[in-house]
Amino acid sequence: MIELILTTGSANRVRFGISPLDETMGAMQTLLGRRGHPSHLPWLRGAAAKLPELPIGDFAKVMSARHYITDFLSPPPSGPETTASAQLTEIRRTAPEQVARELSKVDAELSGLPEDPAEARDLLAEQMEIAWTELVEPHWPRMRRFLVADIEERSRRLADGGIALVLEDIHPRVRLVDDVLVIEMKERGRVHLDRRGLLLIPGVFAWPSVGVITMEPWQPSLLYPARGVAELWSDPERPSDALAGVLGRTKAALLTTLNEPASTTELARRLSFSAPTVSQHLTAMRAAGLLDTRRRGREVRYLRTELGDALLRA
Repeated sequence: MIELILTTGSANRVRFGISPLDETMGAMQTLLGRRGHPSHLPWLRGAAAKLPELPIGDFAKVMSARHYITDFLSPPPSGPETTASAQLTEIRRTAPEQVARELSKVDAELSGLPEDPAEARDLLAEQMEIAWTELVEPHWPRMRRFLVADIEERSRRLADGGIALVLEDIHPRVRLVDDVLVIEMKERGRVHLDRRGLLLIPGVFAWPSVGVITMEPWQPSLLYPARGVAELWSDPERPSDALAGVLGRTKAALLTTLNEPASTTELARRLSFSAPTVSQHLTAMRAAGLLDTRRRGREVRYLRTELGDALLRA
């Protein structure tokens, strides 16, 4: 297991980031069968058809590793706005000694890579950029909305209950024991988090894995599956034009989607709206008697009332 010791300074320095290149690595591992959620099948069909045409063989070899697959290929993001371009620049700046050290730990056949670590780094960066552009970037707006929704939900939890509430359901192999964050995995390590704190990175392609970055000089990070990935590639039911004419398209879409109780975050993720926009419309429909609320733990879930059902049927 990996143990991350939360010191007094680091416990108050928990923040979130979005990593386009970690999603690219996850996408490649999904294509190679190393990980994968059944809900990714719609994406997988198109990506698998493209893969034979892409000159990314060396990148694929690195991604075929069963355990360690390098940290320098997905430098921890500075925050939720980090771009793939910024991360690729960071990769190309990685010191050759760091590249050599990390590639030596990869448990995969890498004999085709250049022996010069700087050349190997640049080649892998070039191929990763192709993988990002062809396999992930076309779907990035949809994927990013899911990641932002996860961060919004966990940020609310952080404000309400601190890091313990954020981590309570983040992954079955992650638990907080007093001031120690324990991650069950084959690797072993015990790291005292410094003033940089801990970076939490949700991932669309992360399931069923959880990842940890502890190697220097990288920011200590925990990579985990984003909530609600099963709904990522499904298109919400479209409301009727008649209903949209009465309520407006946003309220009509929300009313149509609420066949079962759902939270503001879930609805925002399904419909690709911002959480504040969804919250505003839900409040208005509840005031009009079309919706009611139920509480599940700390979460408020919305459901249609009889009046809402009648309006939808009509």
